[in-house]
Amino acid sequence: MRTYGQYCPIARASEILAERWTPIIVRNLLAGCTTYSQISAGAPGLSRSLLTQRLRLLERVGVVEVQPKPRGRGVVYQLSDAGRDLREVMSALGAWGERWLELGDEHTNPRLVLWAWCTAYLERLPDRRVVVRFEFSDQPADNRRVWLLVDHGDAEVCKHDPGFEEDLIVETDARTLAYWHLKRIEWADAVRCGRIRIKGPGRAPWRRTGYRTTRRRGRRAP
Repeated sequence: MRTYGQYCPIARASEILAERWTPIIVRNLLAGCTTYSQISAGAPGLSRSLLTQRLRLLERVGVVEVQPKPRGRGVVYQLSDAGRDLREVMSALGAWGERWLELGDEHTNPRLVLWAWCTAYLERLPDRRVVVRFEFSDQPADNRRVWLLVDHGDAEVCKHDPGFEEDLIVETDARTLAYWHLKRIEWADAVRCGRIRIKGPGRAPWRRTGYRTTRRRGRRAP
């Protein structure tokens, strides 16, 4: 671990938390991820070797605790008291980013947006199988179609067709989906103005989650 060699607590904390990918890993743990695969799914682009290094560092400094799985092989990762104490830090960082930083096209990976939504509202998803195919008009051909598979309270974002009958097809662009998840636009408003188009007889799984979006005063989606 590199050090600034300074007594300052900001410098000492930065030696841990300012490492690339570490805030994302902590964010995923705060969101309820407990397994290696769950943490990795919320950090596309993070290599397995680097994720392993970061988790070992967080364990060594007392931010993460590693325990055997209650059933089967493998381990689970949980935040310690010190790790859970980072919630306010991460919230403040997120609030600052939302206030001062623009949302660019490079920030709107649609699979990650869907993963974040499922992670936040997993307990409210339907207790039946629902398959929704998303068509993103602004994405390259190999990333244009994404499937959301909800299966009895569990959810998975799939790059390839999961093989079940589709209940809905949602046509939109990645920026609109990100703005909806950030609560900058209402789903109904986006449908009404044509930014989201829905095909199929089924009901979207988020209709039953109680997830409502509200416009933020002074903010307007482009």
